[in-house]
Amino acid sequence: MAKLEQLSCAKHFSGTLTKYKFKSSVLGDLDAKFNVFLPSSSAHGKVPVLMYLGGLTCTEDNAAQKGGFMRDAAAEGIAIIFLIRHREVPGSRERTTIGISEQVLAAQELPQVIEAAGLPVISAPSYQDFSRQSVLGHSMGGHGALVLYLTSLLRGSNMYRSCSAFAPVCAPSVAPWGIKAFGGYLSGGVEEGRDKYDATLLIERVRAPVNILIDYGTADEFKHQLNPDLFVDAARKAGFDETQVQVRGQDGYDHSYYFVATFAPEHVKFHARILKA
Repeated sequence: MAKLEQLSCAKHFSGTLTKYKFKSSVLGDLDAKFNVFLPSSSAHGKVPVLMYLGGLTCTEDNAAQKGGFMRDAAAEGIAIIFLIRHREVPGSRERTTIGISEQVLAAQELPQVIEAAGLPVISAPSYQDFSRQSVLGHSMGGHGALVLYLTSLLRGSNMYRSCSAFAPVCAPSVAPWGIKAFGGYLSGGVEEGRDKYDATLLIERVRAPVNILIDYGTADEFKHQLNPDLFVDAARKAGFDETQVQVRGQDGYDHSYYFVATFAPEHVKFHARILKA
């Protein structure tokens, strides 16, 4: 099992925000970095976990620094893990477009790495409780969060109790970003992506109860890539009402972290209600 190397640590809302690095076996033994926020309550017992997946141009630092999640996470006693967006390939100038495999695989590997290492934050015996885990993300990471969540339900693993997303790419098999990524990453191209990685098509096959919250801005410059209406239509046809799948268009907001930070408290509280039930 990979070893965690601590890179930095800062006190934040009476908890700690710590950056780690490890060699990821699922990313070909390349270095992977992530940030972990632990509330002060983690010193007294395991706390629930939110797994955050970032957007196209984001690193593990963007949402941790600008997302506005930690005040409410500290108040609710919830840990947040901010994942890498993509692997850094030595010598490559090609930037990933949709972050499908990297974030999905890192999210699946990371809990094992953290629990095996014991996550020695400061000197307290602090641990996350991965049996109480939810997932959220922004943009491409919002797409990844939906795919992780829905796939876990379809497989019967129920790894995540809830999912939320800010401006996610909801139907990548019909979006220019998704078509490009599926064609570049998957041997089966768009057809394989449609079957495995399109949230709008995945939710049509889910029969278990769901807890999903999606926000997008009506002034989002990338709205033509997002297709939230297609996701809503698929969810309603599958029998999920507004208490199970909430999709909210927020008037005048764009795609930026100003938008994310505005609604981050509501997303934390949405997950807290479910994780702490």
